[in-house]
Amino acid sequence: MVSNVIACVVAVLLLVLAVYFYRAYWLYEVRMFQQNSYRPERFKRWWFGPKNKYSAFLAWLMPLPVKIPLAKTARVKRLFVTDALLTLLLFCLGVWGVLALCGCCSCCADSYASGACCAGGSCAGTGSCCAGAGCCALPWGGWSLVLAVFCVSSVLLMASKWILLLANAVNQPIEKAISRWYYNDAARMLREHKDLIIIGVTGSYGKTSTKDFLYRILSQKYNTLVTPGNFNTTLGVVRTIREQLQPHHQVFIVEMGAKQPGDIKEICELVHPTIGIVASVGPMHLETFGSFENIQKTKFELVRALPANGFAAINADSPGIASYADVPTHCRVLRYGVRSGDFRAQNLSYSTRGSSFDLSYEAFPALAGATTMTTHLLGESNIQNIVGACAVASYLGVTPVQQKRAIAQLQQVENRLFVSRQGTVTVINDAYNSNPEGAAMALDVLRDIQGGRKILITPGFVELGSRQEEACRELGYKAASCADILIVVNKLNRDAIVAGARQAIVEASADYSTEASDRPDTHPVRLTEENIHCMDDLTLVFEALPHILQPDDVLLYENDLPDTFK
Repeated sequence: MVSNVIACVVAVLLLVLAVYFYRAYWLYEVRMFQQNSYRPERFKRWWFGPKNKYSAFLAWLMPLPVKIPLAKTARVKRLFVTDALLTLLLFCLGVWGVLALCGCCSCCADSYASGACCAGGSCAGTGSCCAGAGCCALPWGGWSLVLAVFCVSSVLLMASKWILLLANAVNQPIEKAISRWYYNDAARMLREHKDLIIIGVTGSYGKTSTKDFLYRILSQKYNTLVTPGNFNTTLGVVRTIREQLQPHHQVFIVEMGAKQPGDIKEICELVHPTIGIVASVGPMHLETFGSFENIQKTKFELVRALPANGFAAINADSPGIASYADVPTHCRVLRYGVRSGDFRAQNLSYSTRGSSFDLSYEAFPALAGATTMTTHLLGESNIQNIVGACAVASYLGVTPVQQKRAIAQLQQVENRLFVSRQGTVTVINDAYNSNPEGAAMALDVLRDIQGGRKILITPGFVELGSRQEEACRELGYKAASCADILIVVNKLNRDAIVAGARQAIVEASADYSTEASDRPDTHPVRLTEENIHCMDDLTLVFEALPHILQPDDVLLYENDLPDTFK
């Protein structure tokens, strides 16, 4: 009997420890599931990706800063309840099964309830105890329960992701019904708001900045609603409509994100935009799209959804847009940019205090003339986004004076070429949603901005599929002529970035016939082999920086991998 009591206490302690681990695993895994839009195929792709086989355990063992915390929505709470019930059921069945295998039977019914076991012998086929054997509650002096709890808990921990997906499948009919009700309610609210001007903004990158700039400019004339943050999915737009749309709103700006064909079309079928902006087309989320052509077609789903009297502004500087041969022509399409386009910025210049450029309004006869714009923002990508916003604002009758006032008041967007001072060091934070084109522009800013040594900190790019290694090599190659010190964070793209940087260094040292400064469209290599540093995570970078930085240095953070790539 004493053995049974001790075993039960040990089993309870094991169970408490298992619950603690399972909770930690579940919170991590459901956060990843949420970041993958609750889509099992995307979650599995992340799950079976490199470094993620034991990710939940490593996240518990060595917790890293969380960039996107778990949003404890009603859906997450429903998922938790279902997951907990399934886990409890599987646990009880598993423990019962292990005990049965250990010799538990229904003998000694006169002394114990069903499930009692024989001690000192085995049960006969009739269910009675062997002759001379005493009765006890559990076989093996109770330690079979410890074995059962340990084995079943271990299996459930390893299967936690599968249980999460099973819970999601069980909840799917409920989630679909709830989502459909919300969707229909949002559609009803839009139908009742008949005079609302709806503008869609999409792009592989730059869409959030363009959306924010457009909101600031249009607010000079219109009462404007904009989807907040990264609410760029169908459900995010639905939530914005139901929670924030009011009768006094005149314009609704909708950011439209996509990770697979049809995502933008789905949002357009809800909101029915009459104006659209395609800010860029690049190889973002190439793994889920399957091909670059699919990305192009998906981004232009917005333009195809516009009515015949609609208006579309597309970025002529984006190679993915310039190379697309199937641009819809059923509505007015205006190409904007910095280097090309019918509506573009000219005479661009910038300093540590910001940028200035000239904007001609020949494409809008009612706003004829040219205006010099000034902004606190840096980088060609930011100017492209501002020009795109000005194109739509001009179409809606916002005057150049109103546009200039709004542009001068634009504040730097955090993590998007955000310039700050830390003591004597200038810090350029371009950590959000990095892409090859935007990174190249950020490196140009790093190279040309006033200051001492130029330092680049980057983990490279993700979700570029087969193009990822090449893009990271190109990043390292360009960094060699823009940075004096290169710090590569994380192991994912380390080899490709370093290889690109070393290639540039070798080519520069081997070029005896022509000085780099004499070659057109090139800049001298300033990076040296000893100034290439590799570190596993940002924590180590922050520890090393005080020993690296000197007064007047300029530091660029280019990209920061999302939680799903840790």
